[in-house]
Amino acid sequence: MKLTLKSSPHHHNRRDTGQVMRLVIYACIPGIIAQTWYFGFGTLIQVFLAIVTAVVTETIILELRKKNTERVIKDYSAVLAALLLAISIPSFAPWWVIVIGTFFSIAIVKQLYGGLGYNMFNPAMGGYVMLLISFPMQMTSWLPPLSLAEQTHGFIDAVYMVFTGYTSTGFNIEQLRIGVDGVTMATPLDSVKTDLSQGFTLTEAYTNSIFSGIYGQGWAVVSLAYLLGGLMLIKTKVISWHIPGSMILAAVLFSGLFYLVQPDIYASPLFHLMNGSLIIGAFFIATDPVSGATTVKGRVIFGAAIGLWIIIIRVWGGYPDAVAFAVLIMNMAVPLIDYYTQPRTYGHKSS
Repeated sequence: MKLTLKSSPHHHNRRDTGQVMRLVIYACIPGIIAQTWYFGFGTLIQVFLAIVTAVVTETIILELRKKNTERVIKDYSAVLAALLLAISIPSFAPWWVIVIGTFFSIAIVKQLYGGLGYNMFNPAMGGYVMLLISFPMQMTSWLPPLSLAEQTHGFIDAVYMVFTGYTSTGFNIEQLRIGVDGVTMATPLDSVKTDLSQGFTLTEAYTNSIFSGIYGQGWAVVSLAYLLGGLMLIKTKVISWHIPGSMILAAVLFSGLFYLVQPDIYASPLFHLMNGSLIIGAFFIATDPVSGATTVKGRVIFGAAIGLWIIIIRVWGGYPDAVAFAVLIMNMAVPLIDYYTQPRTYGHKSS
């Protein structure tokens, strides 16, 4: 039998930071394609604007700090943060929304703390929450899937809308949000939350044209596309299963408990998984190696707590989709989680 010796710390993964970040970016591609198919070319424009803003912002700050600009830019961490923010906002949000949000993510959330490896919060989610609180109207103006839209739009319309606020034929965002039934459309989570607040049951809420059963048209496919990319990341060992697995399991168990008690008021676990950004958050956002827990046990606790917070905020909070808030809340708890979940040092007794 031939033995192969490896030097400490016996870690066989030779991928550098840039390679890992690029693999995560590649894994987002199925979801981005699905998002573009259902919600228009605005998604690609937001991604382009975000990446350009992120690279320019990080380059300027690194030059001012007299850091190795080329080496840091090539780690693709700024590009990934920009990409995750871009796919989290409405596809036809004005150009200045993504520019401001990306600048905040890179300059404040990341570089102000010292750059990659020192930031306490997830940059993309920090930027998202800032935008949501500061510009709620622009950040909640999601379009209906193209199959349900009264007005169709193409790439040129997307460019016009993002930069001027109107399509090439003169329609504004509110007119584009009107569905084939003549009613202004909302996201599945928004629609259900509004109907429940008005005294309707879930069964009645699901009669909205945006739903096909309990699945939001377009939204479920987008979630499945990101799930495919996330499973690819686990298979290639870019991320471990601990955070996404525990996060999804906690969300399923907690929402399932409420659903069993009052199914006419509380949505099923499948509804929570397939509508909104829970899947994206589980595989692409919460797994950020810098702002997340570092120990195996800590990752399980970290992911489960995020899943718990998502359901709590979705059910009782003021925001229908709670991934960003849940992630930022648990980012603050990471030092405590890591402190109490550090494995015992070999040769030492546990205290």
